[in-house]
Amino acid sequence: MTPASRRVTQRDIARLAGVSQATVSLVLNNRADTEVRIAPETRERVLRAIQETGYVADPVARRLVSRFNRIIGVFTYEPAFPSGSRDFFHPFLVGIEECAERVGCDLLLFTSAPVVDGRRRIFHQDNRLRLADGCLLLGRELDATELRRLNDDGFPFVAVGRRDDAGGPVPYVGADYADAVRQLVRRAHGYGHRRMAYLRMGMAAESAADRRQGFADEIGSAGSGIEVGTDGRTVDELLDQVLAADATVVFVEDFAVMVELERAARRRGLAVPGDLSILALGDPTVPVPSDVAFTGFLIPREEMGRQAVEVLVAMVNGGPAGGGTGVGGPAGGSTGVGGPAGGSPDGSGVQQRLLPCELVEGSTLGAPDRTVGRS
Repeated sequence: MTPASRRVTQRDIARLAGVSQATVSLVLNNRADTEVRIAPETRERVLRAIQETGYVADPVARRLVSRFNRIIGVFTYEPAFPSGSRDFFHPFLVGIEECAERVGCDLLLFTSAPVVDGRRRIFHQDNRLRLADGCLLLGRELDATELRRLNDDGFPFVAVGRRDDAGGPVPYVGADYADAVRQLVRRAHGYGHRRMAYLRMGMAAESAADRRQGFADEIGSAGSGIEVGTDGRTVDELLDQVLAADATVVFVEDFAVMVELERAARRRGLAVPGDLSILALGDPTVPVPSDVAFTGFLIPREEMGRQAVEVLVAMVNGGPAGGGTGVGGPAGGSTGVGGPAGGSPDGSGVQQRLLPCELVEGSTLGAPDRTVGRS
């Protein structure tokens, strides 16, 4: 045995196991080399030597003995380190941290990724992704090329938010935006609104596409609707277009635009919701001060973070995605699927969950009053 004061090396493991250092390296990297076959009893001797010497303290060796490091990576395509409780990413991270603690895992936030064309990149020269057992991906828009490469490499990952196919189905935990918007359209119809406007931000993200799909799905049976792009227009120009279309309710993707739209309407003497109802399609991505309680829905961000950890842990454990216990110890299992997409719709076995959004009553939706100040 080597002295306790000296760090155990692969050479020590090779000597104790009676094998070459190359064999130890193959076992450490968990490789099934096509030219060099490692007999099960040889692999067992190497693993036993690792355990006996305490080399298991090394993160790579620990992966071998227990099949994981108990480290969950978190990669963010946008700066996500919370600046305060109102930061958009803060609730996701709260849920992630809470579940990681419960299942006995550490979190590794990848912050060294370079920014290319305004966006962080997972794969780069100093990529250290494999220090973690798997990785959670956060961002309003994820890079499809990198998702495809992660799929091809077989590296366990879970996207926080629904993601489209990237060379194969993407495991994700997202919010059911489409159903939330459909419910809001039906609610507006119940108040008597028949002409509705939708203010879109021009984003290509799946979350934006799902919101628009929900509006398109329901508007046919609830009246008529128009879509208004916000790019390059002032808030007063947007309001002019909404009013010119004779819309009595407007659905707004971006919270900051919605706040400015409500203020512009009141400056003109329009009553909200009497002359114009305004609905929020999610939480603000940046803190926006407003005293108005907007009607709309909230994104289940903390729960998305928690369940994303559960799905990733189950993938690392090699069990059915989404139903496993904690990595290396007891943990509460999956809390269940909160939406219509709880499994793999294509039968691939890849876990894909959509969680319901919470509708907020607010004070900006009411019956339309066409007799006041819309000229």
